[in-house]
Amino acid sequence: MPYVTVKMLEGRSEEQKRALVEKVTAAVSETTGASEDKVVVFIEEMSKNHYAIGGKRLSDEA
Repeated sequence: MPYVTVKMLEGRSEEQKRALVEKVTAAVSETTGASEDKVVVFIEEMSKNHYAIGGKRLSDEA
């Protein structure tokens, strides 16, 4: 049973997340041979104030 974790910044619509899960599931199934009903996808959304690049939080940038 493949497990996939997608980490991304918050702000995507439910439709975008639904499409992401469907496409990731299909890709994992196609490449591993696992049936789609066995593929598990986790979406971890991060707020911009919990994510930094180069010592600066994304929430601090305008």
